[in-house]
Amino acid sequence: MSMRCGSVFCRLLLTCLALGMGSSLRMQAQEERQGDRAAITKILDAQEKAWNQGNVDAFLEGYWHSPELTFSGSSGIARGWDGVLARYKKNYPDRAAMGQLDFSNLEFRFFGKDAALVLAHWHLSRAQGDIGGVFSLVWQRFPEGWRIIHDHTSVVAESK
Repeated sequence: MSMRCGSVFCRLLLTCLALGMGSSLRMQAQEERQGDRAAITKILDAQEKAWNQGNVDAFLEGYWHSPELTFSGSSGIARGWDGVLARYKKNYPDRAAMGQLDFSNLEFRFFGKDAALVLAHWHLSRAQGDIGGVFSLVWQRFPEGWRIIHDHTSVVAESK
């Protein structure tokens, strides 16, 4: 039996190969996404730990160390790594103000292989009263790894 390119068998074989390659590429992309999620989650876990130890400087290691870093919140926009650090230190001057940080309900969205958005909730347990809200972090992959390039954090009052 000779196989001509126009034969039904040949077309079926080519279709199966194309579907298999597409499926393989999707599986590879999913595995890469799992690795990216794990890498970003590791940074967020390190941030929680640093915060809960009262170490704002270590908390900011997850941020892009650049004058182009931005943070937006209820007090406006802070620009640059130094500006974001100053904002955190002003708003959380001591361990009591910092409280115990917890991130939850992480949602990941990837935009290409080097950009991501993470939506989540944050909560501070403090003697002076708990506070919490939501945040969206824009992440970019750099040669040294994933870094936050923009943080938008909002306080959300708990409904009673």
